[in-house]
Amino acid sequence: MDLGFTGSNAVVTGGSKGMGLAIAECLAAEGANVAVMARGRSALDAAVDALRAAGAPDAMGISVDMTDAASIADGFAAVSERWGSLNSLVHTIGPGDGYFEQMEDADWDAAFALGTMSGVRSIRAALPMLRAAEWARIVTLSAHSIQRQNPRIVAYTAAKAALSSITKNLSKSLAKDGILVNCVCPGTIVTASFTENLKDILAADGLDATDPRDVMTWIDNNFHQPCDLGRAGLPEEVASLTAYLASKRNGYVTGATVNVDGGSDFI
Repeated sequence: MDLGFTGSNAVVTGGSKGMGLAIAECLAAEGANVAVMARGRSALDAAVDALRAAGAPDAMGISVDMTDAASIADGFAAVSERWGSLNSLVHTIGPGDGYFEQMEDADWDAAFALGTMSGVRSIRAALPMLRAAEWARIVTLSAHSIQRQNPRIVAYTAAKAALSSITKNLSKSLAKDGILVNCVCPGTIVTASFTENLKDILAADGLDATDPRDVMTWIDNNFHQPCDLGRAGLPEEVASLTAYLASKRNGYVTGATVNVDGGSDFI
């Protein structure tokens, strides 16, 4: 299936690692010019090399502090200077986590600055370019936890729930411009950072943090939140759905919140 990305321009925030990088590589393989935004220069440089290898010779890696409004504006100004218009914005940034009793006011402020306001600021900065394009799509990445609560990630989930609400609202206000806006909610996904952060914890239970079935066993044992397929997901499985929603081929899906969670009780 041709998704219609050939010759188009896309930005993936948080696109230097994990699900963001998988999405960026998918868009590049489909023929899009891709710019990734993140803070770390070395990871950005590695991502650009990967995107060029995937099929995006004009790939850009832009160092942006997603907690800083001016830095975000400067990042999108660089995209505008290079390309002039933008077809696809995929926003993947997420904050840290913690239990309610651990969270001070500053922690809540930080969670919403990164988990919500980074999306608001990115979309605001991208809108002139999106409106200038022949076709345009926005996809935000929220989280399955907005429907299936987990006390360990209370501020993260609240920030992502706000982002999901904003996404739905924008699908209505931007429909008149022909800009389709959707939200993807990943479940448990085995990324490199997930494995690195939890490998010792899973190993203590005799489980392998790189094995999707072992990961889901640990999730079920500790949080009682299994999935119907009995395994965690992979970044490329989030990427394929996100790529469709961000594509020209998607002509009629807007305002949707789509789970990529291996099957759950939520619709």
